[in-house]
Amino acid sequence: MSLAIVHSRARVGVRAPEVRVEVHLAGGLPAMSIVGLPEAAVREAKDRVRAAIQCAQFEFPARRITVNLAPADLPKDGGRYDLAIALGILAASGQLSVEALEGREFLGELALTGELRPVDGVLAAALAAGDSGRSLIVPPGNGAEAALASRVEIRTARTLLEVCAALDARKALPLAELKPCHPAVTPDLADVRGQAQARRALEIAAAGAHHLLLVGPPGSGKTLLASRLGGILPEPTEAEALEAASIASASGRGLDLSCWRQRPFRSPHHTASAVALVGGGADPRPGEISLAHHGVLFLDELPEWSRHALEVLREPLESGSVSISRAARHCDFPARFQLVAAMNPCPCGWAGDPAGRCLCSDETIRRYRARISGPLLERIDLHVEVPRLPPTALRTDGAPGESSASVRERVLAARERQHARGGPANAHLDQAQTNAFCRLTASDTALLERAVDALQLSARSLHRILRVARTIADLAGSDAIETPHLTEAIGYRKLERGRERAAA
Repeated sequence: MSLAIVHSRARVGVRAPEVRVEVHLAGGLPAMSIVGLPEAAVREAKDRVRAAIQCAQFEFPARRITVNLAPADLPKDGGRYDLAIALGILAASGQLSVEALEGREFLGELALTGELRPVDGVLAAALAAGDSGRSLIVPPGNGAEAALASRVEIRTARTLLEVCAALDARKALPLAELKPCHPAVTPDLADVRGQAQARRALEIAAAGAHHLLLVGPPGSGKTLLASRLGGILPEPTEAEALEAASIASASGRGLDLSCWRQRPFRSPHHTASAVALVGGGADPRPGEISLAHHGVLFLDELPEWSRHALEVLREPLESGSVSISRAARHCDFPARFQLVAAMNPCPCGWAGDPAGRCLCSDETIRRYRARISGPLLERIDLHVEVPRLPPTALRTDGAPGESSASVRERVLAARERQHARGGPANAHLDQAQTNAFCRLTASDTALLERAVDALQLSARSLHRILRVARTIADLAGSDAIETPHLTEAIGYRKLERGRERAAA
C-alpha cells in the first residue's frame, strides 16, 4: 500500500489539536515534500527522518514521497512530527503494518541515529489522546510528564527501531512511570510576628480567593506575608493541577514534576514587560499570569512596574483568561490567578511612619500612588496597611504567631460553605450569584449606600465589598451577612479612601 495515516498532536498555546500525518508514495524522481503549513523545523524533518530510517537498517524508499500534515490551515512547528513521519513512510512502503498504527498516537523528535528526543507540551497531548481513546508513544524524556494523564496508556521508546519492534509485536514498550510527588515545604505563617490586621486580610483572601494589596514601609513584612499565602490555600483538585501543569509544559520553561500538585506561586521582577506577564511572541507562549493559573501571582514594588504592564492585568483579573492574537496565530490562555501585590506608601517608603522620617511632599506622594490606575485598584478586593513594628514585637524569644495549619482549617471550612451553596469561590461570583448569596438587611443596605456615596466608589467596588463581606461571614460561620461583616469589608478599601482625600 502506498498510503499510510499516522496520528500525532500539534501544540497551539495550551491545546493539543490532532494532526493526521498522511504519507503517500508515488512514481517519479526520488523526492520528499512536506505540506500543511510546515515551518522551518518541520521542513527539515525530511533530512532527520531519512538518516534515522537508514540508521535503523530500514530502506528509505527511492520514490516521490508526499507528507501532508492535516489540517492544512494549522501552522506546524518543531520536531514533534518526526516519529510519525518516519512511521508513515515505513508503513506506506510496506516495511511496517498499517494496521499496527491504528489506535495509537506518536510524538517525538528524531536524532540522526534514530534516537528519540523529548518535545514540549506533551501533557496536553496525552490528555487529548485519552479523550480520543488512543494510546500515546513518547520519548523517555517525556514519559514521566505524560504519565500525569493517568487515564491514558503511555509508553516510552528510546529509538525508532524500538517503536517498530513494538508495532510488529516483537517487543513490548515499557509503560511510562509517574514520578513520586514531593511537594516543597511552604513557609509557615507562624514566622510572622504581629501584623494582626494583615494576617486577618491574608486569611480572608485565602478563604474567598480575593486579590490583596499590602501597603507599608520597607521591611514591615509584606513579602513575608505574601509568601505564606500558599500554605493556607486549599489543595488544588487533580483537574486544576493538571491544567496548571499543562500550561507549565507548554511554556517551554519546563515542568517541575516533584511539586505539580502544589498551587503555583509566581513572583516576576518589576522590570518584566507586558508580554512577559500576559504571554505572546510569534509562536504565542503563556505568560506569568497563565503560569500562575489556580495559584498566586505576587507583584512586589507595584508602583515601580511600567504602567502598560499593569494595565494589561485588568481584563484577566475579571475574565480569568487572556487572548493573544498575532498575524497568523490566535491563542486563548487560562489565567484564573490570585493577585497579591505590595507597595511602599511613598517614594522614600516612610509616609505615615510615627518617626516622621518621610520628607516627600503631598504632591510627590499623590504622583507616586497615581502610578496605579483607579480601574486596576478597584479590581483588588483588599487594601491593607502593614505598619512598621516596634523592636519588642520582633523578639526571637517571643511567642510565635498562629500556624498556617490552624488558619488553613478555617479557610477550608469557609470554602466548604461556599461549595455547599453551589457557587465558586466568593471572588468569582457572577452578578446573579452575588445578588443571591450576598443579601443585606435594609439597614445594612443603607449603610453600604452611604459608604459608596461618601467614598465615590464604582459599582464594581460595591460588588467586591459584598463578596468580601460574604467571605467574612463564611469565616464566622454565619449564613447571613451581618453589620460587622459589612463594616469590616468596607474598611478594606483604604487606597480608594486615600484617593478621595487627595482629590479633596
